[in-house]
Amino acid sequence: MWPEKLGQQLGRPTRSVAGWLVSKFLTARNQVLEDAAVELCGIHPGDTVLELGHGPGLGLQSAAKLLTGPSGHLIGVDYSEFMHQMASERMRELLASGKVSLHHCDVAAMPLADSTVDRVFHSNCYYFWPDLRKGVAEVHRVMKPGGLMVTTLRLSHVATLAAKRVMPGENWRPENYMAALRDSGFTEVTMEDKQHKHITFQAIYATAFKSQ
Repeated sequence: MWPEKLGQQLGRPTRSVAGWLVSKFLTARNQVLEDAAVELCGIHPGDTVLELGHGPGLGLQSAAKLLTGPSGHLIGVDYSEFMHQMASERMRELLASGKVSLHHCDVAAMPLADSTVDRVFHSNCYYFWPDLRKGVAEVHRVMKPGGLMVTTLRLSHVATLAAKRVMPGENWRPENYMAALRDSGFTEVTMEDKQHKHITFQAIYATAFKSQ
């Protein structure tokens, strides 16, 4: 039973002792992956950037520093109310200025207009989506043609958790995620091994293709 409960907290931390511990774990373990995802996205100062499953807001902080243009805008979504509140506090000033927008919602139902996002990034996220294909299709909907999405994960760690039945189902497998990306209209879907601060991780790239 505990692996399932741990998986639920990792995917959707709650305001509880377990959720607080998970938030500390995410803050300590995800910083490198978040920073790498932001860097690999190639964010431009005037881009509209979206982070999926923003957690406590580490990646939001990194991305916000790059959006120095007047039209630069950062959006974050997370379906954990606890993480939404934590990130809202961390990004308080930028939220007040309108530079950042945060939404407490499912990735499969984002309150965003079609074809409005230039760059998307997320870390340790997709395997917790309730419906992987619906989530991917929704991300494709909001992205501009030619927009880039970068996903970062440490596959060896994810596979270990999956073996202990912490991860739900088989969605954690990169090949399943990448197949869903291709089926939803993404092209140039590739996975590469990367090194950052002496840590080896994987980066999955996908470009949103849309017929004119």
